[in-house]
Formats: sequence, C-alpha cells, structure tokens
Amino acid sequence: MMHKNELIVFRGEDEQFELLTIVSEMIDQFEGLTLSKEDGAACKTKAQMRDCIYDVLNRLLELAGHYGFHGNLWHCYLANLLVNHENSYSMACEVRGAVEGTINQAVLHDIVFFKQLYDYDFHPMMEALAVPEFAMILEYQACSQESKVYNTRICSRICELAERFCENSSAAEMKDTLTEFYKDYGVGKFGLHKSFRIRRDESGVHIEPILNIAHVTLDQLVGYDIPKKKLTDNTDAFVSGRKANNCLLFGDAGTGKSSSIKAIANEYYDRGLRIIEVYKHQFQDLNDVISQIKHRNYRFIIYMDDLSFEEFEIEYKYLKAVIEGGLEKKPENILIYATSNRRHLIRENYSDKEEIREDMHTGDTVQEKLSLVYRFGVTIYFGSPNKKEFQTIVRELAKRNGIEMPEEELLLEANKWELSHGGLSGRTAQQFVDYLLGMQE
Repeated sequence: MMHKNELIVFRGEDEQFELLTIVSEMIDQFEGLTLSKEDGAACKTKAQMRDCIYDVLNRLLELAGHYGFHGNLWHCYLANLLVNHENSYSMACEVRGAVEGTINQAVLHDIVFFKQLYDYDFHPMMEALAVPEFAMILEYQACSQESKVYNTRICSRICELAERFCENSSAAEMKDTLTEFYKDYGVGKFGLHKSFRIRRDESGVHIEPILNIAHVTLDQLVGYDIPKKKLTDNTDAFVSGRKANNCLLFGDAGTGKSSSIKAIANEYYDRGLRIIEVYKHQFQDLNDVISQIKHRNYRFIIYMDDLSFEEFEIEYKYLKAVIEGGLEKKPENILIYATSNRRHLIRENYSDKEEIREDMHTGDTVQEKLSLVYRFGVTIYFGSPNKKEFQTIVRELAKRNGIEMPEEELLLEANKWELSHGGLSGRTAQQFVDYLLGMQE
C-alpha cells in the first residue's frame, strides 16, 4: 500500500489528517505482522495494535457525533477529508468542473492511495486482534440530534458521496466522482455552506460558516413583487457573470428586507452564490476578507444588515473605499448588498445645509454624506403595506400554516394585534400568525 507521505496534492498536517496517519500506519503494521508466530514481540505488537484500534474506534465515534455522520464512518471520514481539502486542483474544479493538464496525473496518483484505504477490509484485523466492536463503525446508526458542525443537508451530502465512492470500481472513477462533487457543490467551507460571518483574533481575520440559516424563499414573502423582481434581476445577472450593481434595500421596518437577502442565499446557492455577513465595526477588515475570496470561483455578496451611521461614526469611510475609490479594481466576483431603514444611510442635520456654520463649504458636507448611497447602483424600496395589503398577507400566511378560522374573525384579530404590536408590516403579520399557532392545542 502507498504511504501517506507519498501524497502529492492531498497533503496535510492538521488534526484532520491525524486519523488518516494512524489508520494507514496501523494497516501497514498489521500487514507486516506474522500473526502465526506467537512470540513475545508479536504478542506485544498485537496488544499495541488493539489499543490503537480502540483509539481509532473512539475517534470515529466522536466524529460521528460531531459531524452527524452515519453508515460506514471510515468512508465518511475519508469523504469529508477529500471534500474539505482546498488545493490547486479542488479549487480549480469548484463550480467549473474538470480541468486539463498534468495536475490530473498527480491527483489520480493520490486517489489511488485513498481508494486503497476506502476498499480496505478490516474484518481480518478485527478477527486477528479480537476487536469485534470495530464493526460498529462500519454500519453506524446516527442519533437524531443534529450535527454541531454540519446541518442535515450537508451531512447527508457527504454521506451520499461516501456511498457513491463504494460504487466506483477504480481510482479513476473515484476521481471523476470527486471532481463532479467539486463542480456541483465546491470545496471546503465555501463549497458546503451558504452563509458566513467574520471573526478577528491575534492570528488575523477568519471567515467562518453560519451553521443554520433560515430556509426562506422569495415565494414565501407575500407581496413586494416589484422589489423582489429588481433584487432577483440584479442577483441573477451577478451569478451569471454579467454586469451587476451593489444593492441597497431600504424602507420601513419589518417589510422583508433581511428575509429577502436570506432568500437569495438559499435560491442561488446551487449557482455558486455565497453570503458573508459583516457588521459595522468590522469594516476595517473588509480588505482582508476580499483578499481571501477574490480568487475563488464562487460569487460573493458581502451583506450588511440594518446599515446606518450617526454623524460621529466614520466607519462608512472604510466602506466607501472598498466599494469604489481605491486603486485596485473591485473583484468581479464580489458585490455589496445592504439593508437599511434610512435611504441616505448617514444621519443628516438641517445645519448641514445652513449658510452660516463652522464648515464654510456646506455643499461639500452634503455631498460627503450622500456619496456612500450613490455607490449603490441599485436601490430598492420596501414600504409598509396598507390595510388591504396587510390583510392579504395575514390571509396568505394563515392559509399556508393551516389555520382554520373564519376570515372575518381572523382579520378582526389581526387588526387588533397590529395596533399594539408595531403597526402594519409583514413582520407583524408573521408574529400574529405565530401567536395563533402557539395557541393551538
């Protein structure tokens, strides 16, 4: 069997590779052991190997609980290792598919090693070392608790890939299956997850997955057909590789601005769209974030929720420089989407337009405060619904949730609810329907 140190492309020294090292060395040791010779050295080696195999068993069970894997845990571990390994080949194949060149020979060389590990029969080892418990990881039934790392969708995708590898009769077929996965879903955290947030520590700026995002679609947002159409037209152009604009969704609270962003994250994920949420205090990290994603094959929307600035806040200057204005050309795979209750984002005062004030150039002050919003090529207004539109939303939400109540009573109670719960908005309508669902026995 090939040795792990002979890998060319799929090399790694992190803790994810530690189990691979342990098992491959254990297999080599077992294959080289003359089990029929029951001398002291052989017995000592067998005892050490039994300890090792129990350690592997523990690690695989921990991985199952951590990731939510089921079935053959060894196969799932190998599949997870391959789909998360970001290298020159996997990142070239993400979204685009198979590539040409000598790199394919190097990858096939590595896949031969993984295929050997994948097809290895542990039963002789289990019998010779008297470790029947190892069979648990070959047909593992997971508990119902969701994974701490992957949601159910991602976990199922990896387990299905592990099963597909079983159907491959050669390393070449296994390579093709893996390449197809890279094309369909991508590689690493960007391939498996839809949305992300950023975190800074002493080692730098990190982009981390958001594990659970609400699975809302634009069809579930009642009304607002024109704003949704403007949003999808711009996003569709972006993911299709055409020219698109930074986008500002502004308007009244509770009208579906943030939900619309979540919806496009869900609806365009399969076309390579990823969302990175950034907060106002993190704008100084934007250049670091962009440097990490600008050469990937995905399309990224940097998303800023509830964006607005008081007069004393200067973080908007970082944002202006990132959107447009720096010497470096803005990467074509990145757009800025923001939501706000304010049309002009930065608080303005009447004194900004007064002729007598400390600042002699009042026009410059006004232009400085408006310059940020002007850098959003598409602005979309979400206004509060009128009474009739609010009632339409309530009726539709009640119907979708199976609430059986006479329409006259439903609307009367909805009107009472909105008077004391924030007024007419889609959010208020949803809260009212949630209240009714909570009252059902």
